[in-house]
Amino acid sequence: MTVRVGTYNLHGLRDSLPALTRVIAGLRADVLCVQEAPRFGRWRARRRALAAAAGMRLATPGRLGGVAVLTGPRVRVLEARSHALRVFLGLELRGLAIAVVEAGGARLAVGSLHLDLHDPARVHHAAEAVALMERAAAPYGAAIVLGGDVNERPHQPAWRYLAGRLSDCYEAAASRLAYEELPGGRLVERPVERPVGRPEGLTFPAARPSARIDGVFAAPEARVVSCGGADAAPADLAAASDHLPVVAELRLAGG
Repeated sequence: MTVRVGTYNLHGLRDSLPALTRVIAGLRADVLCVQEAPRFGRWRARRRALAAAAGMRLATPGRLGGVAVLTGPRVRVLEARSHALRVFLGLELRGLAIAVVEAGGARLAVGSLHLDLHDPARVHHAAEAVALMERAAAPYGAAIVLGGDVNERPHQPAWRYLAGRLSDCYEAAASRLAYEELPGGRLVERPVERPVGRPEGLTFPAARPSARIDGVFAAPEARVVSCGGADAAPADLAAASDHLPVVAELRLAGG
């Protein structure tokens, strides 16, 4: 079976909530990593309300670093946790939200990450996050998927580290034929269709994207079927957040 895992920076819910809800629903994600989720002023209720409005639920505890994982109705949460990442003096506290989930017999350890604008902090936190993901996944035999706002482009060090340890799902889909699942579970190869209006998977700023700084990274055992954006109106994408979402469709062995 295939599982859809996405990532989306919510911009603190400072934009149009109706548009944001429609965009999240349009992702049709089984698991969604979010960044800049509310951290103050009824933060838990606001996170849960947004998730419920989009047909999902809040899976991870705590408000640390503004990161969280949301899950869809066909996903069962086996474990959820939140980790503080190393503190860098003078910089914002960063965190990693992890949900170990099961969908149709396939197990995934999904992490949401929001890296800093500070170069050394980004590189350190990327490596720290991968190590934490490996520890969370191991007891369950789960495949690792990490989604986040990397705050740098694919040629830079933190992104290259993540893409070296895991697969950059957009690049994996764009660099070869993707797969289409037919009834009965049989896969056939088909040419990749790049998302309309999003050359090279650009994600920021949403209204006129010029950089790819958001991504989904998956372990090799999670085969990338496709990777793109939300099935949403361009006006909603521009009004919902200052970032565009990314969603990867992954096929898990044994799932």
